[in-house]
Amino acid sequence: MTGSFLGLVLGLGLACIWWSFWPAADPVRKARHHALLAQLDDDIRLAGLRSLRWSGLLAVCAIAVVIVAVLGLAVTRVPAVSIAFAGMAGWAPLAVVRARARSRRSRLREVWPDAVDHISSGVRAGLSLPEALIQLGDRGPEELREAFLAFGHDYRASGRFTDSLDQLKERMADPVADRLVEALRLAREVGGSDLGKVLRTLSTFLREDARSRAELEARQSWTVNAARLAMCAPWIVLLLMATRGTALQAYREPTGVVILIIGGVLSIVAYQAMVRIGRLPVEHRVLR
Repeated sequence: MTGSFLGLVLGLGLACIWWSFWPAADPVRKARHHALLAQLDDDIRLAGLRSLRWSGLLAVCAIAVVIVAVLGLAVTRVPAVSIAFAGMAGWAPLAVVRARARSRRSRLREVWPDAVDHISSGVRAGLSLPEALIQLGDRGPEELREAFLAFGHDYRASGRFTDSLDQLKERMADPVADRLVEALRLAREVGGSDLGKVLRTLSTFLREDARSRAELEARQSWTVNAARLAMCAPWIVLLLMATRGTALQAYREPTGVVILIIGGVLSIVAYQAMVRIGRLPVEHRVLR
């Protein structure tokens, strides 16, 4: 009995030693991975593609890569050039979604102060918080009416203010909406006598932030435009060369392939560097 017990202990010890050579996955890396996918979902919702998720968008990118690669190979007969343009085609859906999300985020940044003023006026006039939010669907800024109309439908259907606020947050996918929703939730649950002051302070802060960002974006827009032009120019020339089959024969050779790879890497690195230099800080959603 003692020998069996010692053998079991020895086996467990050896198993633990063996298991120590296989470290567990880094939770920080997993959280970062999920954060990137969540940010992509937020961009998709802001772009107005509410029926699409990050997996569907990546599938569209993969389909674009395959289609352009096949068509490019059929037209140019040069695999390296076809792969280069297929990579651009695969990035295009992501770029379009992010551009639309940035545009919508800029428009929301301009109208949020007016929306907060509407809510504050409704509360001062004696409306309840749900009624003050519902009226934004009819009288609020045009950019926000659809979301608050949906909030009104959710609240009338369920009668649960908290759940309707959660759906509003998911629908808006905006950090300002998160802050506003959490302030209203707190005022609803624990009673907030300073709600009017909080809303006025938030409105003032949002208006000043929107004014400062508009000035900075106007000054740094030339940097972003220059980066885009510098990145696109050589590839536009390559696309024009693709109309003449004899001009692409050099890219069939290993030297031509190496030149394409180096050009692609330098274009990406230079573009990302210029964009990061001219990029303004982006407010992230910390109150999901």
